[in-house]
Amino acid sequence: MALLFRSTVDSAARWRAQLTLLKRELEVRVWPDIGNPVDIDYALVWRPEPGFLASLPNLKLILSLGAGVDHLLGDPRSPRHLPIVRLVDPHMTDAMSEYVVLQVLRLHRRDLDYRAQQEAGIWRELDQQNAGERRVGILGLGELGQDAARKLRVLGFDVAGWTRSDKTVAGVRSYHGPAGLPSLLARSEILVCLLPLTTETEGILNTRTLALLPKGAALVNAARGAHLVEGDLLDALASGQISAAVLDVFCEEPLPAGHRFWHHPRVIVTPHVAAFTNPATAAPIILDNIRRFEEGRSLLNRVDPARGY
Repeated sequence: MALLFRSTVDSAARWRAQLTLLKRELEVRVWPDIGNPVDIDYALVWRPEPGFLASLPNLKLILSLGAGVDHLLGDPRSPRHLPIVRLVDPHMTDAMSEYVVLQVLRLHRRDLDYRAQQEAGIWRELDQQNAGERRVGILGLGELGQDAARKLRVLGFDVAGWTRSDKTVAGVRSYHGPAGLPSLLARSEILVCLLPLTTETEGILNTRTLALLPKGAALVNAARGAHLVEGDLLDALASGQISAAVLDVFCEEPLPAGHRFWHHPRVIVTPHVAAFTNPATAAPIILDNIRRFEEGRSLLNRVDPARGY
């Protein structure tokens, strides 16, 4: 059995020790040194170029290096008959919740306002709501969204969520479907996007939906850059409809040097770091799925291409 690892150069370096452990059961090849493509049974990948997976004639299973699979489903030449599994790792879930909690707290405690005052040499106490008075909305109540919602609830925030289909999360008011989205937006003073990227959710953060938020609401996008129409957000910031935004993902990554987000006083930019893959915890999960495949057992976190996740 041969496993091909393909990601960025930096990722390969971080994964080297764990790939060595995987070699106990598998022959591991690291792109671009893949040898004969005929030998590859499994592909562990992040953002392979279109057509790459189709060039592996004996491929049996595709494993995503992240929780998202839009980078795979967006390839029109990807072998549609092969099973795809996404990576659901408790470490990644914890890391995402850390990021969401951090950014919600920054927005709640008016960090951008105090930073502006510091730069201007102004010493002034600003009005502050209690957490229980602050309504947070989460788009997406999958593994990541549910965990973030629970942790925000522990801090006392009034949390609600929106999903494609009805879900119940203790202590979290839930909305679902097209009819539920306006209601979730109308109550969300801080909106967090953790949706999977599908044809239905692409561009979901746009002029129309941002206008449904309360005046002066704030946004956190830690899902995918394509969820957000960037020009619409800039317009909403200029009008005051949106007071601040924290963005970890972008339509073009790395974010171009001349992009207006870099120096916008009401935008916080982070370089797609909200929930990175931890090789030490991810490798056993990946190996378990390969064993399951070999033994004919059901796969963990198998993707439904029709749903997009």
